[in-house]
Amino acid sequence: MGANDCILVVDDNPDSLRFLVETLEAGGKTVLIARSGEATLELLGEVAPDLILIDVIMPGMSGLEVTRQIKRNPTTAHIPVIFMTGLNEPEHVVAALGTGGVDYVRKPIVIDELLARIRVHLANARTSYRSRLALGVAGRSLAALDFDGTLVWCTPQAESLFVQADPDWTPDRGALPQPLEAAARQLLSDRTSWPTVSRIEVGGLEIALALLETDRPDETLIRVTEVREDRKIALLQKHNGLTHREAEVLLWVSYGKTNRTISEILGISPRTVNKHLEQVFRKLSVETRAAATAIAVRYLSD
Repeated sequence: MGANDCILVVDDNPDSLRFLVETLEAGGKTVLIARSGEATLELLGEVAPDLILIDVIMPGMSGLEVTRQIKRNPTTAHIPVIFMTGLNEPEHVVAALGTGGVDYVRKPIVIDELLARIRVHLANARTSYRSRLALGVAGRSLAALDFDGTLVWCTPQAESLFVQADPDWTPDRGALPQPLEAAARQLLSDRTSWPTVSRIEVGGLEIALALLETDRPDETLIRVTEVREDRKIALLQKHNGLTHREAEVLLWVSYGKTNRTISEILGISPRTVNKHLEQVFRKLSVETRAAATAIAVRYLSD
């Protein structure tokens, strides 16, 4: 564990809290405490610990319900949660992990085991965070949904677009802006069919949603892009005698998109994109994507 790791310990038992705080602080950790589920959620509105260690059984809101709420909130969903439990039955363990927790330790706690588990999950969380940050730095507008359409996380680019679509939207809703949520759920229900793309007008914007492949069985990745190209498409049609679809294909080619990506954006097959592109080349009297792009850029810059 790094020297600056911040651990939130949630337990209603003062003796347990004291033992855990002293042990973790002896290892150079910053330790925050909460004695109830309600206090935990309030605290998480102000700070973001690196890991949460939470008792399963507490008066009022249980550790399981607290974790469900933590995982429904995109601003806290990435924080690993380790349960502390005196329950030994397999069904209790399954129920705990089913809420989104990453691990559990049994009471009475063996401190060396606990510290080892904390080290592992902190390292895993940092690796996951770096991967998501890289997606944001790369300029990708992506959102991840769980199996029932709840928003798990999104890149800064997607978050900005959501706010444009709905100025009242905030990440802690745990959902996409409502019109986009309906379109996304439709995509999820039709994921066995192709193409897996949807376009919708919301908040004065036209937004395209496209399902992407992911190696996480519990997450569905959606690319969110703003479609604001009608004027440009009209210009390309006017100057080059292209059909609307051919002008669309040319526009996206000029943006450097591959046939596969264009097919996802426009909701047509890659083979159809290629056929349109052949017609574009013929009408522009060119033979390469680079030459077609140069013509498109010239007209769009006028």
